[in-house]
Formats: sequence, structure tokens, C-alpha cells
Amino acid sequence: MKIVVSGGGTGGHIYPALALIREIQKVNKDAEFLYIGTQNGLESQLVPRENIPFKSIHITGFRRKLSIENVKTVVRFLKGVRDSKQYLKAFKPDIVIGTGGYVCGPVVYAAAKLKIPTMIHEQNSVPGLTNKFLSRYVNKIAICFEEAKDFFPREKTIFTGNPRASEVIGKDGIKGRLSVGLKPTTPAVLIFGGSRGARPINEAVVKSLPQFVGKPYQVLYVTGDVHYEDIKKEAELVGNPDNVVIKPFIHNMPEVLAGMDLVVSRAGATTLAELTSLGIPSILIPSPYVTNNHQEKNARSLSEHGAAELVIEKDLTSNSLIAHIERILLNKQTIEEMKLQSRKLGVPDSASRLYKVIQQLGKENQK
Repeated sequence: MKIVVSGGGTGGHIYPALALIREIQKVNKDAEFLYIGTQNGLESQLVPRENIPFKSIHITGFRRKLSIENVKTVVRFLKGVRDSKQYLKAFKPDIVIGTGGYVCGPVVYAAAKLKIPTMIHEQNSVPGLTNKFLSRYVNKIAICFEEAKDFFPREKTIFTGNPRASEVIGKDGIKGRLSVGLKPTTPAVLIFGGSRGARPINEAVVKSLPQFVGKPYQVLYVTGDVHYEDIKKEAELVGNPDNVVIKPFIHNMPEVLAGMDLVVSRAGATTLAELTSLGIPSILIPSPYVTNNHQEKNARSLSEHGAAELVIEKDLTSNSLIAHIERILLNKQTIEEMKLQSRKLGVPDSASRLYKVIQQLGKENQK
């Protein structure tokens, strides 16, 4: 089987794509892949590291207001379609999969016009413009939140979950704790704001540092590379408690997550897929700077089922942060109930579910 995958812009589009590729490689050693992304996007760094053939096109996203840039984007889209057709004709894929981001627009559209079976994977509860556009042309639409069904044609849409969820299962949580300097048995909470960090979360945590002293739990605080040096200086000024470990970035996140009792984070779709797959309670602080406020809607899909507590960014303070942490972490009944509810929402076999859809689509095309 020959498969083209396209997705980019953020890790939330790229990591599920890579997780799916790794799942297929495990069960189908003969599968061949081509990844089409942008040269300046994060995918141009992450995909080649996995030894996956990579091609690029030049494309930008649409502005939501009338702009001369949108005219340029249309021109880039049409050129992207032409370039994609050349790549597709040369590679001759059996299926083309888009995992989100504007780069997959011309790629998946080109495939549909060439009558190649196509599928998009929507990670969020509210789809972006690209997937809404592509939904008219693709054969199948895979979703991760039941709420997303309302935005797509029902006859094409199937719930699979996020393939990244499958990659955190079976990891050694104790090993993960030790790798970042945490004690193996003391209750632990991870606080992070994504790969680049989040300033409002960082500000609340720094102000909380003196209050963490002597607490019966430990904190792993991931600042993001951009903020790390400034945060370390501030922590030294107020006194970095012994039970707080500060890191700029975590490279073995699935392993570290497996060792956590509670997570404080943004509400990106991939993070939520990992948390629910492991059954980890969370305090979610959605980014208000994303399209259609989709992170808050993602978060509500957990908080309304008792798997998470939702904190709106403007309401976040050092006192509210600690109050939320201790209300969950220091109450055995609360944390056990939240673990149960979180696990109920998890889809640990999401990668294999998605591969089954791909296989079925391939069989239908052969008829």
C-alpha cells in the first residue's frame, strides 16, 4: 500500500500523522509513505527525522478579513494543486490523507480531482476552514470528538479518535518520572503550556512557587524553550522549592505523562487524546487565541463529563491554580472519580481504528 499524508502548521496536525504512519508500519511492513508539507513548517523538521520521504509546496492560509493577501493565497493554492498533482502522479498512492492545516488543502483537493481515494482527520471539536472546505470532496472524514459530527456530512463521517492516543499506552511512568528528576512515589502534577509555553500560565506558576514549599506533592513545570531562562531567573529570586522541577521542554512526553497523577495544560486536541487514553485528570486552561475558540470547546467535552476542571484564562491566578490542584490531588475520592471519567473518554486503539478505515477505503476503491 502506498500512502500520501499531508498536514502541518502545528504539532497538533503533525504528531497524529506521524503516530498513524508508525501504526501502519507496525502492521504493514510493505507500506510506502510520502509526506507533503511546507518547507517552513514544523513538519519539515519532524518528518525527515522519522526517515519518511518529504516533499513541500508553498501555501499560506486565508485571512478572515478581505485582504490582498487572500488573492495571493488563491494563486498559491492553485500552484500548490499543480505541484501536488505532479507529486501524486509520480508516487501513485492508493490513498491520500489530510490531518489538518492549510497545507493539506491543495494536496487532498488535487488527489480528489485525480480520483484517488481521500480522507481527512479532524482532531478538534470544531473544524478549521481547510477541513470544512475539503469535506465536500473527500471520501471519508475521521473525527476525534463526537461534537464535530455536526459540521460534516453524516454519511462520510466516522469516529476514530486521535492516533496519538495509542502511543502513550504501555509506557513506564516510573521511568518517565526518574528521567526528569521526580520522586517515584510522591503524587505528581505536570504543568505545561505547549511546546512554546504560555505566558499567562507561566506567570501564575511563578507567583505560586513560594506556596508550593512543603506541599505533600511534587510539580513538574515545563516553561517552553522561549521562556525558560527568564523563568529560571525569577524562580531563583523567589526561591525554587525542592518539590518543583523546572524544565524548558520534555522530549519523552508519553513516558512522562504515564507517571503523572494530574496535568495542568492548554486544551489542544492531541494533549486531550493522550490524557484520556491514560485516564489522567486535568485542569484545562484553553488558549483564547485559536480559531473559533475551539480549545474551550475541546475542554468542555472533558469538563462536562467530570474528567477535567475548566479554568478560563482571565480567571487564572496563582491562588486559583493551587486551589484547583489541591482540590483534586489531595482528595482521593475526587481524583479517582476523575480518573474513571477521563478513561471513559479515551480511545487507546484510535490508530488501529483509523487504519481500518484506510483499509476499507482501499477495498472499496478496488471494486
